[in-house]
Amino acid sequence: MSASVIKKFFIASMFMWIAPLAILYGFNHNLLPGSSNLSPHAMTLVSGFVAVISVNIVIAFYIYMAMKEPVDKHEPDPKFLADAKASVSKPTGEASTSSESSKKQE
Repeated sequence: MSASVIKKFFIASMFMWIAPLAILYGFNHNLLPGSSNLSPHAMTLVSGFVAVISVNIVIAFYIYMAMKEPVDKHEPDPKFLADAKASVSKPTGEASTSSESSKKQE
């Protein structure tokens, strides 16, 4: 993983914490225009909805940035592939012996 990916993840994670807390703080301390005209119930609902929407916007932006990352074609290790194919194609004797032993017990 490159340093730029980790940096983007860290920044997005920080915004996912900072944005909703700043919105809730702004609504509760009447820092946002029009928030002083709302009833306490309406202020709680509006600030919660806006905070949730802000987190979703940060997530969408992070996904967009991740999709723009350059894609390097990953080639799996040939030895690993050969071993995996051999283990899949190799018949297992344990399955047949366990069914035979269950028949003998009956």
